[in-house]
Amino acid sequence: MTHSILDFLRNAVVHYGYWAVGAALLIENAGIPVPGETILLLASFLAFSQHELQLPWIIVVGTIAATLGDNIGFALGYYGGRPVLERYRTAFRIQDATLARGEELFARYGTVTIFFARFVFGMRIIAGPLAGVLRMPWRKFTVFNFLGAAVWVTVISGAGYLFGQHLSRLERDIRLFDVVAAILVLMGLGLLWWRSHRER
Repeated sequence: MTHSILDFLRNAVVHYGYWAVGAALLIENAGIPVPGETILLLASFLAFSQHELQLPWIIVVGTIAATLGDNIGFALGYYGGRPVLERYRTAFRIQDATLARGEELFARYGTVTIFFARFVFGMRIIAGPLAGVLRMPWRKFTVFNFLGAAVWVTVISGAGYLFGQHLSRLERDIRLFDVVAAILVLMGLGLLWWRSHRER
């Protein structure tokens, strides 16, 4: 099941490129739980292994999409208030503990929470709507939202790109090992043949 989902996501990135990255991050950061992070990793991995995408453009598209998505989530929370947040929580089965933790972080750290929320499991999806519900000043939200998006997208994309680099190197090492192993086997067989031929 997991393998088929990864295949689906990979095919989406291969066929739609930057559009798949942008759409996934826009939707995820607007508050709908889709695997945006996984698509971002796959896109940056393909940027190294197949050169169909460029890492700088992945970062640009991802940052813009994540920023816009959070602003959509903010607007939904701001104008919809608690009722929208409650329906949203029920629809996507978000635990009460996650919302409580989000409110606690906002109360303790204020707008800075928006920057770090992307790196906290479960918080990336609810940060925008929750900030709107709590009536966070929009200008401050936008600044920390953009900075958080830029850092998060760059870190995740860089990780995917480096993984692709090491995987490619590992594949080369495996191929080299296969060649060396084949040569050693042939040399061993040749030695056995020579010894048996000499004894006869």
